[in-house]
Amino acid sequence: MHIDAHQHFWVYDPREYGWIDDLMAALRRDFLPEALKPELERAGFQGCVAVQAQQTIEETRWLLELAASSPFILGVVGWVDLQSPLVRSQLQAFAGNPKLIGVRHVVQGEPDDRFLLRPEFLRGISVLEEFDLAYDILIYTKHLPVAAEFVRQFPRQRFVLDHMAKPPIKSASLQPWARGIRELAAFPNVFAKLSGLVTEADWQQWKPEHLAPYLDVAFECFGAERLLIGSDWPVCTVAASYSRAVGVVKDYLARYSPQDQQAVMGGNAQRFWKLKPPPVRG
Repeated sequence: MHIDAHQHFWVYDPREYGWIDDLMAALRRDFLPEALKPELERAGFQGCVAVQAQQTIEETRWLLELAASSPFILGVVGWVDLQSPLVRSQLQAFAGNPKLIGVRHVVQGEPDDRFLLRPEFLRGISVLEEFDLAYDILIYTKHLPVAAEFVRQFPRQRFVLDHMAKPPIKSASLQPWARGIRELAAFPNVFAKLSGLVTEADWQQWKPEHLAPYLDVAFECFGAERLLIGSDWPVCTVAASYSRAVGVVKDYLARYSPQDQQAVMGGNAQRFWKLKPPPVRG
């Protein structure tokens, strides 16, 4: 089964999506499952994982409702307030829904570069294993050393790094990003998504060879057994069509064995999140 491990849905409201600036004006509209489904099918994906875009419990509920009505949404990475003393009760409210597979916090947007190490945040992360939930790490390159300190404290918690920590593709720099990736990848409970890379390149001028050195590092550090393909739709569309955004990773995978290709294209996502295939229509 081929799985898009990272995409988003939203009903656009300028007050709630202020990060969508004028350069991304094409994203100032609704993006819902009916728009994604044909893109998935054309690219050969049987399912996807929807990831939070707002830090509200209400959005998490809404994404789970979408997943209930759209079987190709295999799982939801939602949001709960991991810094709240009530985080356990917030998670308990979703405990009966198997489509909630993980949670995320927009750490890249926090002014504190050491946010991941805040005691109240660490306390919240410690609760996730109790609910068998993974955690998505959304950070910039500068946060990688802190992320390594962070995951070291939770050897049994499943983590997945979003967008490879947003490497500096546009400037063609590998360091210090590669060093940080190598340090984080040393922890066997950390996986990584090959997603969101085209938007870290020059949106108008990028070519596959601009991304190749970063994919080289990803495979060297994580191996094919801990990498997941993701589109980052609809955000990716500011730099590429859906098919081109996922196609650059698919084409790169051609040098690997069929087993490794299948792992990155969906097997790892299925294993990491314990995903079940969508029902077959008879």
